[in-house]
Amino acid sequence: MATRVGVITFPGSLDDRDAQRAVRIAGAEPVALWHGSHDLEGVDALILPGGFSYGDYLRCGAIASLSPIMTEVVAAANSGMPVLGICNGFQMLTEAHLLEGGLIRNDHGSFICRDQVLRVENTDTSWTRDFEAGENITIPLKNGEGGFIASDETLDRLEGEGRVVFRYVDVNPNGSLRDIAGISNERGNVVGLMPHPEHAVEPGFGPDTDVAMRSGVDGLAFFTSVIERTLASV
Repeated sequence: MATRVGVITFPGSLDDRDAQRAVRIAGAEPVALWHGSHDLEGVDALILPGGFSYGDYLRCGAIASLSPIMTEVVAAANSGMPVLGICNGFQMLTEAHLLEGGLIRNDHGSFICRDQVLRVENTDTSWTRDFEAGENITIPLKNGEGGFIASDETLDRLEGEGRVVFRYVDVNPNGSLRDIAGISNERGNVVGLMPHPEHAVEPGFGPDTDVAMRSGVDGLAFFTSVIERTLASV
């Protein structure tokens, strides 16, 4: 039986269909879920996609974190289900207190869109087991409020516990403290990052590489990783 990965659509989601396609390309079954529902439909993993949920009013992800389905997401995450928050989804996870810290306006004050090099710092999470520790990958980035912040105490704890999952390389695009691009919870089943792996899963549509234009598929390992994780737990 194929791994079933739920992708939640919120008002203002932009990348939910892209995330569903990435799941399908990786070999799993995408399941479209609605923010107003309390039914996770028996999925094995969850993705909170990028976009501008509720128009980014109040704070990015703040209103979405109070959506009815987030009650089920929090319970599922706390029970060990793999949950991935991408960009706006990362913001939701911090607002729902499933991940520590927060995301604020980019330090240069502008929206940024670029292919971003990341260093993989932790391969022990549900979403990173198909990467190599220390590996550099290239993933598209697009955000206006992607600056990761936390107290020095929290940052030290994240570093000390190995919960910094990805770090920006070559350039820090948004002023994130300690170049942090993504983190996990203590258990490693919940991961949030600002770049968009779902946009780097199919040759011809990903970042440029030395091999060919738009041939980058570094994001695919996120989705194959969670398939392996869920199959291993059966």
